[in-house]
Amino acid sequence: MRGLAALLLAATTAVPSVEFTIPATHRLVEGIASDGRTIWVSSVLDRTIIARRDGRVREWTLPGDVGQPLGVAWDAKRGLLWIATDCLDVAGLTPCDRGALIAIDRAGNVRQRLAVPAPFHVGDVSARDGQVFVADSRNGAVYRVSGGALTPVVAPGVGKSAQGSALSADGRSLIVADYSQGITRIDLASDKRELVLLDGKPVRGVDGLARAGDWYVGIQNGGSVGRLLAFRIVDGALDLKVLAEGGTLADPTQLLVTRDAILVVADSGWATIDKPGPRPTPATIARFALPD
Repeated sequence: MRGLAALLLAATTAVPSVEFTIPATHRLVEGIASDGRTIWVSSVLDRTIIARRDGRVREWTLPGDVGQPLGVAWDAKRGLLWIATDCLDVAGLTPCDRGALIAIDRAGNVRQRLAVPAPFHVGDVSARDGQVFVADSRNGAVYRVSGGALTPVVAPGVGKSAQGSALSADGRSLIVADYSQGITRIDLASDKRELVLLDGKPVRGVDGLARAGDWYVGIQNGGSVGRLLAFRIVDGALDLKVLAEGGTLADPTQLLVTRDAILVVADSGWATIDKPGPRPTPATIARFALPD
């Protein structure tokens, strides 16, 4: 294993292709999910879910009593799209102290709405093998959907800023990117949480996270350039490589692993959120090769 600094120096930036773009009228794009044919993307400020299938696009506006859609995840077992929603502290929006995890069907109808007592500020959600997890970016908590309720697997205050999560291949562990603390692993039988290090140091600033076979892939956007990382956990430590940095990854947030590629929200719009009017260019959904 090599340290992150050496990996960055040695990294060869992959050249992605553009899978598709989101019109500039959707100023802020965050989450991305798919069932294998339809790709869903969340447009935050206008509270819209964009569904793209076979080149055709449909849009659903969320009900007025839920917040802005952030992370999204497809739950194949239940046939639902889970959406982490919150009221953002952004000019022109009304902040609140409690967001919600909602689930919609393919027609855009809300089928479930889950929350815990305030404060509750969820931003990332993952779903795999019938298990659904949602993370709170302000207090580090991570919850599992259990029936019609949310059960904590990481209690509020244990972490600092929980972001993306990914279920391990054996289903026994949940890997969570805590933006401030680093990559963590939670034993789902005991809820024991451990920080996983690279050469004795945490890898901070990771946002979106997903599993790709034996690898986990994540978006690191805490520095001056965005990076697409791939890592494994070997003997309790991170084995990490940089798949791409900079270039198309101008303002990346979330990502999606398909059967043959990684799709990344490469230019979300967060960097220009304080500027009025439409964004200058469409949001790019970039396509990268899977890690070897």
